Amino acid sequence: MKLPRRSLLHLAAGAAALPIVSGSARAQAYPSRPVRLIVGFPPGGGADTTARIIGPWLSQRLGQPVVIENRPGASSTLAAQAVVNSPSDGYTLLLLGGSALMATLITSVPFDLQRDLAPVSGLTDNPMVLVAHPSVPAKTVTELIALAKAKPGTISMGSFGTGSASHLAGELFKMMAGVNLLHVPYRGGAPMVTDLVGGQVQVAFDVMVTSLPHIRSGGLRALAVAGSQRFDMLPDVPTIAETLPGYEARTWNGVCAPAGAPVEIIKRLNREINAGLATADVRARLSDVGAIPMVLSAAEFGTFVAAEAEKWTKVVKFAGIKPE
Repeated sequence: MKLPRRSLLHLAAGAAALPIVSGSARAQAYPSRPVRLIVGFPPGGGADTTARIIGPWLSQRLGQPVVIENRPGASSTLAAQAVVNSPSDGYTLLLLGGSALMATLITSVPFDLQRDLAPVSGLTDNPMVLVAHPSVPAKTVTELIALAKAKPGTISMGSFGTGSASHLAGELFKMMAGVNLLHVPYRGGAPMVTDLVGGQVQVAFDVMVTSLPHIRSGGLRALAVAGSQRFDMLPDVPTIAETLPGYEARTWNGVCAPAGAPVEIIKRLNREINAGLATADVRARLSDVGAIPMVLSAAEFGTFVAAEAEKWTKVVKFAGIKPE
């Protein structure tokens, strides 16, 4: 039996509208169960602290628990792999940081961050600081450079892990200062700082989140800020660029979902996260740990990640670091 042309047109129009209706319905129903936010570092570090500040806000706005899940290892590429392999339904998110991006530049991984993850939102811009154990005789960048040149390869430099933001910040410093520091990688910022405070390693590039309390207590000495300008909470601490013009290193955090996540869900998450970053309470809590809110659209965060990848690819090539 042949259907009238008008009926065929109505059926075709209805079929074409089905994915749109389905996607919209998914977004309206989202979330109907807990959402996981996977962090690639142990509890207590900068990334974990950021996640636990924004997590409760997001739980309240979404009406479902946002469960922080720590999966440390391989400079957080293990966490990224877990999210890449998850369903693209918005229920598994990644706290993406600069360390994960940088690690993929020097480590062979079976995924591409920019291809296999969908940007959702920026979170924080985290100024980095060059810190030293109080037993280190150097009190300035100039003195550290002189000490390192006098004793090449004997001053230990801790990092979050090979290929992490702190590692490459150190490599950039070594290149620009012409010094040789002994790299000691850890499985995250928290264990690195524990050993730094204990004197097992001598210097490190760290985020303010984890080092600031120890700087305030005298457990660590801040030699210089790694950003382009001085940090408000450490106004007397100079930037590295004041000694090495052009030096700048920072890390950051944002949120990503598996590629293919519904656009409506990404928009919802972006809207709720940015609303949280605009509140006085969340901003104050981030400020207390030395983090600066980074309010971006999903597209802007994607552009930011691409620019960071380009910058640090050049550093990796200049340093001669080969993929493992």
